Amino acid sequence: MYSGDPKSTYEKYTVPAPEYPSTGIPVTSSNSYYSDTSSYNQAQPGPFPLRPRAPVPWSTGLCDCFSDVRNCCITCWCPCITFGQIAEIVDKGSTSCGASGALYTLIACVTGVACFYSCFYRSKMRQQYTLEESPCGDCLTHCFCENCALCQEYRELQSRGFNMDIGWHGNVEERNREVAMGPVAPTVEGGMTR
Repeated sequence: MYSGDPKSTYEKYTVPAPEYPSTGIPVTSSNSYYSDTSSYNQAQPGPFPLRPRAPVPWSTGLCDCFSDVRNCCITCWCPCITFGQIAEIVDKGSTSCGASGALYTLIACVTGVACFYSCFYRSKMRQQYTLEESPCGDCLTHCFCENCALCQEYRELQSRGFNMDIGWHGNVEERNREVAMGPVAPTVEGGMTR
């Protein structure tokens, strides 16, 4: 029963692809509740509206560098170390502290403007933790106050519970260990033995 039109045969046996609204839940168009996809482009998608969180202020100010003197000194003399530690946490361990720090140093030595590289990590960190863009834009902050910006980002990650000295994987292991060592009944040896 071939009608001669290959497109009609193809459409007859295809299943419509599921639609992915902004909630991330696949929804097929056969469901009458979700059949109108234009509602997903509005401010309140689906039955449970997702509201963007309001940006929160940084835990410390840009010029509070001396609240952590050790980090301030390290950042002043070797900013590649602080940048590497920040980049490893912000990238969630996909890049190591050493690799990020080495790339930062290479860019600084070749171009002299490593701030253009580090400002992208400030933007990424602000998006991850919904931080305010203050006191000015990320690139301006890094161009004119590179060391202060790195110190502020370092302190922000510390205030969020990260141990910057052990890196991303060390923090993950430490948190897994804390979860595993939750409330456990003590073991009691049974009876007396000789």
